[in-house]
Amino acid sequence: MGKITIYLDDETEKKLQMAISRTSRSKSKWIRNLIREKTAATWPESIVKLSGTWNDIPTAEAIRKEMGVDAEREPI
Repeated sequence: MGKITIYLDDETEKKLQMAISRTSRSKSKWIRNLIREKTAATWPESIVKLSGTWNDIPTAEAIRKEMGVDAEREPI
């Protein structure tokens, strides 16, 4: 396991302390979780669960139906 030392200005350290005080995590665990969250290659589960929850959003086809016809393209 790697170790790292970071230097924080007073304001940033106060923000870190406030964020950590709302959890039961250590500074290391909180920072590790933040790094994992910010570097994740997938959507968070809370966002994935939102898929399909808005039934009143029109489909792409419905939106395009009202757009009309494109102009003819020039040959290359």
